[in-house]
Amino acid sequence: MTPDVEVMKAWQCIGCGRIDGPQTCVGVCQDRKVELVYAAEYKDMRDEYRKQLAEADALIAKLTAQMSLIVNTRPSKEQWERSFRALQKYAREGLDKAEGYAKRRAENDWL
Repeated sequence: MTPDVEVMKAWQCIGCGRIDGPQTCVGVCQDRKVELVYAAEYKDMRDEYRKQLAEADALIAKLTAQMSLIVNTRPSKEQWERSFRALQKYAREGLDKAEGYAKRRAENDWL
């Protein structure tokens, strides 16, 4: 579950960029430097992050299933080599997916 983020409604000057959010003054106002992001940009980044997280979750599930199969496979004495080769192929597919995901993740260094 993602916590809610407070969104402040404000006015921005189209000339200088100053942002002003009218609030009730209690008489002790001081300006301080803050860092802000546009809500639309935040939402776009959050949606991309969720997509990346879903992809990572799916990859983890796939790799877990592959490891479980490898760990729980007991080939017969006559078929051990064929089983071993099939498991290697299956594991190689998982590694290829993991490497592809890692490469895409490295390209998206904003996360």
